[in-house]
Amino acid sequence: MSFFKENHALVFQKRGETLRIEAWGNNALRVRCAKFGRFNSCDWALSPAPEAVPEISIEEQQATIQNGKIRACVNFAGVLTFYKEDEQILQEYFRCYDGTVSRESRCTKVIAREFTPIVGGDYQLHVRFESDDREKIFGMGQYQHPYLDQKGCVLELAQRNSQVTVPFAVSSLGYGFLWNNPAVGRVSFGKNCTEWVAEATDQMDYWVTADDTPAAILQNYTAVTGRAPLMPENVLGLWQCKLRYRTQEEVLTVARKYKELGIPLDVIVIDFFHWIRQGDWGFDPQYWPDPKAMVDELHAMGTRVMVSVWPSVDRKCSHFEEMYEKGLLVTTEHGTIQTYDFNGDCVTFDAMNPEARDFIWKVCKENYTKFGIDFFWLDNAEPDYAVYDFANYRYYLGPALKVSNIYPLLYTKAFFDGQHSENRSDFVNLVRSAWAGSQKYAALVWSGDVPSTFEAFRDQIVGGLNIGLAGIPWWTSDIGGFMDGDGSDPAFVQLLIRWFQFAVFCPALRMHGDRDPHNIPPLDDKDFGGGYLYTGQPNELWSYGEEAFAIMKKYLQLRLKLKPYLVQLSKEAHETGAPMMRTMFYEFPQDEKCWNISDQYMFGSEYLVAPVLYADQTSREVYLPKGNWSALYSGKEYAGGTTITCSTPIDCIPVFRKK
Repeated sequence: MSFFKENHALVFQKRGETLRIEAWGNNALRVRCAKFGRFNSCDWALSPAPEAVPEISIEEQQATIQNGKIRACVNFAGVLTFYKEDEQILQEYFRCYDGTVSRESRCTKVIAREFTPIVGGDYQLHVRFESDDREKIFGMGQYQHPYLDQKGCVLELAQRNSQVTVPFAVSSLGYGFLWNNPAVGRVSFGKNCTEWVAEATDQMDYWVTADDTPAAILQNYTAVTGRAPLMPENVLGLWQCKLRYRTQEEVLTVARKYKELGIPLDVIVIDFFHWIRQGDWGFDPQYWPDPKAMVDELHAMGTRVMVSVWPSVDRKCSHFEEMYEKGLLVTTEHGTIQTYDFNGDCVTFDAMNPEARDFIWKVCKENYTKFGIDFFWLDNAEPDYAVYDFANYRYYLGPALKVSNIYPLLYTKAFFDGQHSENRSDFVNLVRSAWAGSQKYAALVWSGDVPSTFEAFRDQIVGGLNIGLAGIPWWTSDIGGFMDGDGSDPAFVQLLIRWFQFAVFCPALRMHGDRDPHNIPPLDDKDFGGGYLYTGQPNELWSYGEEAFAIMKKYLQLRLKLKPYLVQLSKEAHETGAPMMRTMFYEFPQDEKCWNISDQYMFGSEYLVAPVLYADQTSREVYLPKGNWSALYSGKEYAGGTTITCSTPIDCIPVFRKK
């Protein structure tokens, strides 16, 4: 057992394990551990931090390292305890004879950091921490469940459609914790123990910051993982999308009607299978004969254009053979090379390979950008697989079990770097998944293909709040949900209106969904190309009856009036990492009640939003923290520090402005 200093880091060695702790950013420490000191060179989510000189003290039986408000102590058994100033905030879980933590039997021989060898060289890693009954845990990305507080939850660390793993947690005890490892695994925020698991890795790597408020914790975290650029002002209004516009004439017809009705349309989105085959990454000329003329007309109307790009590459497409021969595709460990089987026999492009990222951008530049396409919708960005059999896939950076979670970040990076190479900075790319740091690549994450139900709607509220606490301020959802919504059903129209009202107070206001019934015939009888695949029913503002149309127009006008405020929120996110949608405790950390509220939130620092989350709900309770508040619509004033009951007719969402 030995302690020593090395380049301003504290190092501990015992029984073939090397533990390295160093200052990394403001009030923060990075902690790594490897067998026999074999550290890799990957910083993963972390940007290189300016060199700091922490205070290091070494004694015979323990050593400490302090960087600002955070201090770590390592005892003779290698057990780590973290303090915010003098208050203990986190401690490793250790139940063994040579430890000093002994609330339970030390005979169980459970250690804090357990490297289990995998035949072939890597390890399965378990890292354990003591649980604290006082603690609440937030962040971690987006999971499809109703829990804002993740304490008591077991979360899979893996990307799936509608599940976005961003492994950064914010604790009510005053610290933030980044699991800086892209491996597939899980975290259990148990009552008896917190346990992080990586299925395959070569080292332990995490980062901890301690500070006085959630806002300060987020600022420290985004300083070392990156911050979102400024969101372009010309995308802060209405986005129009559906499954799917099949021809350029369909797109122009919709945009022209918005123009005729005097309704500003900021973005129109061209969804999937506008191509011939997956992996062609271009328009089917039969149905899109003059993309440049289409884009020019849309631009003249003040509307930007986004196209869908998938990472799937059909074996019959124009680029498969070249990409296959150059090794630009994800490979399988066993069996067929197929990884995706939706409307084709597909393999997935390997976003972890820089040559593959360069390849896909060059194709999209030639087939989209030269026509004036503004933005890209990076769908299936997990990536989606026919089967989420992570043990069977391998990337440029290694086995999927070891690196899979970073895929969506690098997928987004391909288009961020490409657009910057064209001297573009005024863009945003819609993406269906993300990882820690994705925000710096202009990623607007949406919540995936969720059902059209009030239950799913409630889950999106907490998902949007938690992904903001994980450092990603740009988030949106499909208004009304993606699947099973029938515009002729009054129950669905009610849901759509409630979802639209909520979306006005989200970073992006985006109409999208696959509307039932699927009784629209295909454009041709081929089994490929832009004409054969099904489409959904209309999904424009006027598609759901006069009452719904009037209500949505009313709320769109409110959204447009809020544009200067949205620009301000975008600037705050860019400069400090602050989410645009904020939990109540983010703005009011001293108010104990705010730590227990998950069905209302702050939109920036001024607006309190209380969505209507249940069918046929005619009233709801709203908690107003201390201060003076004004109801947005009636102008009625309230003194805070109390709970009020608000009437919620179909044309009203309770919103209050802080005075």
